[in-house]
Amino acid sequence: MASTTPVLVFMGPAGTGKSTVAGMLAGRLGWDFQEGDDLHPEANVAKMASGHALNDHDRWPWLDRVAAWIDGQIAAGRPGVITCSALKRSYRDVLRRDDVTFVLLMGDPALVLERLLRRQGHYMPPSLLTSQFDTLEIPDADEQAIRVDLDLTPQQQVDDVVDRLRLTPA
Repeated sequence: MASTTPVLVFMGPAGTGKSTVAGMLAGRLGWDFQEGDDLHPEANVAKMASGHALNDHDRWPWLDRVAAWIDGQIAAGRPGVITCSALKRSYRDVLRRDDVTFVLLMGDPALVLERLLRRQGHYMPPSLLTSQFDTLEIPDADEQAIRVDLDLTPQQQVDDVVDRLRLTPA
């Protein structure tokens, strides 16, 4: 990775393992980690918990918080890892910086649904998964992004990201 202060945004629909893999990677590298879901305004959490998908209007304040975290990392010269669904290019445009690489965790929607059905203690109901896949715009070739396959184990996914981006501990 060419940047001096890399920040990785683990993106993709709910249930793809963003938090698990991003947390493992941050731990392995000694980088700061931020769970993007924790930056959602309370109204967004309540809306999703009640089974309603967020719209663009709901997402902008959240994306601004995610972008502020990224900017703080870069300004402090500290590499970091954050999770954020970043489903649309317009959302990624808010987060895009020279030092940001998007890591799309992607695989079969049936596998993702199976994971969501097993997940406990999260406000995102499995009923919203279809809306997430419908909203997802795969990063274009002009975006600084890599795609990581969900068929790999979380450890293999971490290894894949480290190898492909040539990452080193802080």
